[in-house]
Amino acid sequence: MTGFFMPRSALVQRALRWPVALWLPIAVVALALMGASDALAHGVTQGDKGYIQEISGVKLLPFIYLGAKHMMTGYDHILFLFGVIFFLYRLKDIGLYVSLFAIGHSTTMILGVYFNVGINAFLIDAIIGFSVVYKALDNLGALRRWFGVQPDTRVATLVFGLFHGFGLATKILDYEISRDGLVPNLLAFNVGVELGQLLALALILIGMSYWRRTAGFARHAYTANVAMMCAGFVLVGMQLAGYVVFHA
Repeated sequence: MTGFFMPRSALVQRALRWPVALWLPIAVVALALMGASDALAHGVTQGDKGYIQEISGVKLLPFIYLGAKHMMTGYDHILFLFGVIFFLYRLKDIGLYVSLFAIGHSTTMILGVYFNVGINAFLIDAIIGFSVVYKALDNLGALRRWFGVQPDTRVATLVFGLFHGFGLATKILDYEISRDGLVPNLLAFNVGVELGQLLALALILIGMSYWRRTAGFARHAYTANVAMMCAGFVLVGMQLAGYVVFHA
């Protein structure tokens, strides 16, 4: 049978032939929907939160672990990173953009927590979701077609990195972290975030390098970025809905 009414087995076989990288935006949507209640609540895991509230002083290893865990499970951060390096082929360029992103989120994360400056968790996560939408549109060339200009991608990566950092700061403030040993613990958390980011980046690059060698990369690149854009809209919609529900 051909056309739109294909047997389920044929659909599954076709889906299994999709490149690994094409599944990332789809997986993000699935994870976001499965964890919708947690995402709307914006709570850190109760075990981690209870542990952090009970300790004081310099605790480097626990905060390194928490930073790495947050980045590796932060599908919005990973999806933005996926979009940033999507069309970057040289390690020099990848290093530049990842460094700009790291500088941005490290700066606002540390300053935000140190000076106790947080942004509403729903709103900042909605902005982070929008950063995914923006990057997908940028990769598709839509911004140039719509507005006749191409924003500086390096500046955009840095600016959105600042917003991602405020998202990290908001999560840390949710831990009600002790002021005793705050600066070393914050630096340790940031080290963990960077380690998690490097691990996530390595996995993405492995998948991308394999995908780029296939004949279908150019054909599926458009679809992957559309899927990424849709995932970003899902994240934005979830956070805005959460803001309305919890502030009604």
